[in-house]
Amino acid sequence: MYTVITPSTHDIGAFDVRRTLPNKDRTMVGPFIFVDQFGPAHFDIGKGMDVRPHPHINLATVTYLFEGAIDHRDTLGTYATIRPGACNLMTAGRGIAHSERTPAAERSAGSAISGMQTWLALPDGKEEIAPAFEHVAKEDLPLVEDAGVSARVIMGSLWGATSPITQHSATIYADILMNAGASIPIEAEADERAVLVALGDATLDGETLDRYSLYILKPGQAMTLRATTDARVMLLGGEAFTTPRHVWWNFVSSSRERINQAKHDWKEGAFGLIPGDSDEYIPLPEVPKTVSYP
Repeated sequence: MYTVITPSTHDIGAFDVRRTLPNKDRTMVGPFIFVDQFGPAHFDIGKGMDVRPHPHINLATVTYLFEGAIDHRDTLGTYATIRPGACNLMTAGRGIAHSERTPAAERSAGSAISGMQTWLALPDGKEEIAPAFEHVAKEDLPLVEDAGVSARVIMGSLWGATSPITQHSATIYADILMNAGASIPIEAEADERAVLVALGDATLDGETLDRYSLYILKPGQAMTLRATTDARVMLLGGEAFTTPRHVWWNFVSSSRERINQAKHDWKEGAFGLIPGDSDEYIPLPEVPKTVSYP
């Protein structure tokens, strides 16, 4: 019925990050090649998230928050603040650098942080497209509501609703809030699908799901998700890739040579500077925490 990926947990100081993809047993689900859940946590007054400038190639990052706020800046000159229910899609394409930091107002007051950071591999023929950034507000993402269920369609088409966010390949992504006892069908149309219980407890066709683990579902099988307590569940997946992708640090590509070029480019400063955040950066690691398993 499903394959289970148990997360690895990384303590980055202020909060934990639970990573389910990439994994030695599975690199991708549809276009999703990286899945992190961070928090929930609370920053003390004066503290916050400070992800210094760093590069990406051949992927698109998807940022979605449950709590808190993040300021995004990138080498295109973008400056955007994301808050819960909205979505940031940053297409790296041939190359982009960005930073993510807690806004000044939240930092001065102390604030919560919780959410999802995912990466989508770009499909064949689109890996080297021009970099771009897209912010879609909470009110512009479809909300599908039924008895005890409120599902926000972040990407793709689900339950008769379609998100306006750009898809580089067929993608589904949803944030499902459920009251205890409520249920929702998990449609079978996507090539590959997975669910992750972010908060609370839930079952899938009567089988209990472990919180924070990624459950990769059997293709073509419609299933029923049911909450046993108030719960928040992420549904993700989409078109299966036929060409393998490699991951090294923040770089994703079908070509190892392209990743090696990106390493060199970052060392040489070829990605450019981020307006408003150019005083520091994350150096290229000797041994990255994020790697693919060929």
